[in-house]
Amino acid sequence: MKITYTERKCNLRDNFKQRVEKKLSKFDKIFSDEAQAFVVATVDKNSQTVEITIRDKSMVYRAEKTMPEMNDAVDKCIDVLGRQLRKNKSKLEKRLRKGSLEELVAPAEEPEIEEEEYTIVRTKEIPVKPISVDEAILQMNMVGHKFYMFTNADTNEVNVVYLRDDGKYGLLVPTSGE
Repeated sequence: MKITYTERKCNLRDNFKQRVEKKLSKFDKIFSDEAQAFVVATVDKNSQTVEITIRDKSMVYRAEKTMPEMNDAVDKCIDVLGRQLRKNKSKLEKRLRKGSLEELVAPAEEPEIEEEEYTIVRTKEIPVKPISVDEAILQMNMVGHKFYMFTNADTNEVNVVYLRDDGKYGLLVPTSGE
């Protein structure tokens, strides 16, 4: 797995990077050799945030934690990623290497997690007309939603704008997924 580090308002020490590599190495059996992990470390006045995003083929796994100590945030992120894999174990086994989740996902002290079925309870048709990103954000805010799908007038592709936890906005743009 290739790991890329991004430092925001900090300089990461080698021992921190070694810790991250050691923690992420327990996922090596699960992901392909082309998997990429992106680690973003941010230091604010009283807190330190670590965000780990793992991309493998078309699948994305993400965890973000804010703690007083950066090493604690890394530990919590690894725990969250492990829980995501455990929760979706049977669905992931169909897409990932056969049997690769057994060692990681089935620790003896944790009870077996029941598989959750995805049920669509409502289908809504919406007109998707070409508009600008700014207009899409305005529309999203007007309807009081946390996301808004639209056709981008500049690219003529379907995009999604969304409200992030930090109060800023994000834009989802389609790619080929490879």
